[in-house]
Amino acid sequence: MKIADKNVVNIKYTLTDNDKNIIDQSEDGNFSFLIGAGNIISGLENALIGKTVGNIFDVSINPTDGYGEYNNELVHEVPRTQFPPDITIEAGMQFQGKTPDGQMTVVKVTDVKNDNVYVDNNHPLAGVQLNFTVEVTNIRAASETELEHGHVHDSNEHHG
Repeated sequence: MKIADKNVVNIKYTLTDNDKNIIDQSEDGNFSFLIGAGNIISGLENALIGKTVGNIFDVSINPTDGYGEYNNELVHEVPRTQFPPDITIEAGMQFQGKTPDGQMTVVKVTDVKNDNVYVDNNHPLAGVQLNFTVEVTNIRAASETELEHGHVHDSNEHHG
């Protein structure tokens, strides 16, 4: 079976940056997702189309097909009063927050000056060339429920 839209695919992968630093990996072959549902970045999904179980390949994905280009306009100055008063805020810290439209997001502190904190709303991998080594471990047709919900269900998952 070749990978196509509406298939559930399992892979093993190692993700590195251009300096060969490992960013992420899943070596057990249990990382699964639904093709065509936006569960993974488009560059990796496109590279998987047509592959079969046992295929091992490398793919390099540009930021535009990964987590986007780095956007300086997503760095904001926030008053220190917006953060818990009992925490010392330092560059590199991460906080969970909400976007103006109510979406949960993680922001990274880039700088602290006087009574202001500078936070970066870019995805941590924005602007990064992503280099994957992938092995396809399983392919199957998605169930009706998976197609309806837009993601993979394991045998223990129940929606109420």
